[in-house]
Amino acid sequence: MTLALAMLLDAALGEPKLLWDRIPHPAVLMGRLIGWADKRFNTGPAQKPKGTILMIILGLGALALGTAIHAVFGRVGDVIICAMLLAQRSLCDHVAAVGDALRISLGDGRRAVGMIVGRDTTTMDPSAVARGAIESAAENLSDGVIAPAFWFAIGGLPGLLLYKITNTADSMIGYKTPRHLDFGWAAARFDDLLNWVPARITGGIIWALSPRTTWATIRAEAALHRSPNAGWPEAAMAYALNIALSGPRTYDGHRTSDPFVNAHGAKTLTPDDVDRAVRILWQTWAAVFCATLVIGFVW
Repeated sequence: MTLALAMLLDAALGEPKLLWDRIPHPAVLMGRLIGWADKRFNTGPAQKPKGTILMIILGLGALALGTAIHAVFGRVGDVIICAMLLAQRSLCDHVAAVGDALRISLGDGRRAVGMIVGRDTTTMDPSAVARGAIESAAENLSDGVIAPAFWFAIGGLPGLLLYKITNTADSMIGYKTPRHLDFGWAAARFDDLLNWVPARITGGIIWALSPRTTWATIRAEAALHRSPNAGWPEAAMAYALNIALSGPRTYDGHRTSDPFVNAHGAKTLTPDDVDRAVRILWQTWAAVFCATLVIGFVW
């Protein structure tokens, strides 16, 4: 029931601007710590061992902190911290904002999607804007909602904090750039490991809610994605909406040649497709919430 209460609190309140304008969000504090470690230790030789040791220290620290918070504050602390670190409401709000902005103008749509994707947005056409928002919706449903809930269910608050510090580290240093290829190697690999099961659960729920193809097809399409995990929710979302996702995009002026997921789906996308994706986000949340309630009553 603790997880269900946290999910309700997050869905109702999201990230209150009044609160987080005054105190730093826990994820922001994690980011500051990782940013400091990147500047302090990502120099000189032996960058891969340094990055690995950093992730071990961060992981052990997260486990210890979660254990301490639970010991002092009990379930009340668990509910509050878990709600802070779930991202259902904020994800839906940010994705929906892209559709709303795109209805106003292409420039507004580009600015809105630029807040939730890391790719270049200056040359995006309307379909690319909508596609970027929907891809972000699918991937972050797994990373920001299902995975945190999964690890909280498995390991309580320590498990949740372990996941969040790992995922935050991956988002900051887990890139194959000259600076982070070695230092961020452990962060990227550990994040892949912790997201392996949640990504497939996310894809499975979306597929079960809109079974327009076989699970074997979802599995095959997921393998086309450059990420070992993000392809699962993206493939399921692509088939649920009957659209093509992934495909070529631009990073730092470089155009990739990534294949489309569900290449036969519609490639001309509109704000209405973004709205449909948001509805799937809430349907998936509702399915997980109901499952959490049932398990809580039975357990």
